[in-house]
Amino acid sequence: MNYILDHVGIAVRSIDDALPFYLDVLNGSLEDRYTSDAKGVEVHVAVVKTADKIIELLEPTTKESPMARFIKQRGKGVHHLAYRVDNLDDAIQEARQKGIRFLEGTRRVNLRGRRLIYLNPASTNGTLIELCDYLDS
Repeated sequence: MNYILDHVGIAVRSIDDALPFYLDVLNGSLEDRYTSDAKGVEVHVAVVKTADKIIELLEPTTKESPMARFIKQRGKGVHHLAYRVDNLDDAIQEARQKGIRFLEGTRRVNLRGRRLIYLNPASTNGTLIELCDYLDS
């Protein structure tokens, strides 16, 4: 199984406040901006492409959203690392065979056609990791 860094999710209080750094300092370009109101997600997302990577800025839509809780507990900053795999179903099966646990209820397809699931940080030494693939691939 190939694991290629797909994007880094960054928790922010305000996308509008955070964007200038990624656009002006890192010379990124705003590729997409959308809101996910899916239960257990509830975030505004700005997708920024830099020379070699994708960064997702993640702003909570409500004070009760998981992202709001994350910021309250851990502060702004890196929320997760996402690794693109050849086939999400195969990657999940392979990881489970190696004793990796997943966060319940996180498997889904996002608004842009990315299939994803989050690994339980207890299995990754504390880092939230997303595995993903794309429906159009």
